[in-house]
Amino acid sequence: MRIDILTLFPEMCESVLSESIIGRARANGCVEINCRNIRDYTLDKHNRVDDSPYGGGTGMIMQTQPIFDCFNSLCEEIGKRPHLIYLSPQGKTLTQERVKELSKLDNLVLLCGHYEGVDQRVIDEIVDEEISIGDYVLTGGELPALILADSISRMLPGVLANEDAFTLESHYSGLLEYPQYTRPYEWHGEKVPDVLISGHHANIQKWQREQSLKRTLERRPDLLEKADLTKKDIEYLNKLKTAEVE
Repeated sequence: MRIDILTLFPEMCESVLSESIIGRARANGCVEINCRNIRDYTLDKHNRVDDSPYGGGTGMIMQTQPIFDCFNSLCEEIGKRPHLIYLSPQGKTLTQERVKELSKLDNLVLLCGHYEGVDQRVIDEIVDEEISIGDYVLTGGELPALILADSISRMLPGVLANEDAFTLESHYSGLLEYPQYTRPYEWHGEKVPDVLISGHHANIQKWQREQSLKRTLERRPDLLEKADLTKKDIEYLNKLKTAEVE
């Protein structure tokens, strides 16, 4: 998969994408991620890419021409028009399900806004969808783009050690992940649950599933409405809810 990030701060993105798991995945050819500097495509002699908003208001707005030409140059390089996402607080909130869907694409472009945003005309012209990472506002789209690139990349073959590394985690199956423990066995008077060192795999899996259900009920009960629950899951949740009432 190829991901291209259109940004005014490519060095900021590169510094994150060159580290840890994603950095190794790029080096090993599991995913191609490129950072393209929008400023390289401005026609302004002072390298400006923004201007004051029509109608007044604070801040500056990113102009159409540099963004449009940057994207067109990329399309010519790839030989086709890739799916373009604009990271915006006005977009649909990112979910694990959408991450899974996007990970199946061959090419993806992420547009990072900055200042007070992007001229609406270029959004209407080239953007396929807008995505938000939450109901809050940041200084630019770089951090959201990095989050999206990371969440997609780790779904690709060869990036993580095995599929369980992401299929058992929070949100993938619609539930929050169960608690995790490692050595030492006892720390500050608290011991690792005995079932985890019992060696009984069926009991361990049962405990993990029940803990996921319990944690989801306590912290994100809204997720249970869409989760794929078995009859045993529902019975266990009913017991937990009854205990709360009592």
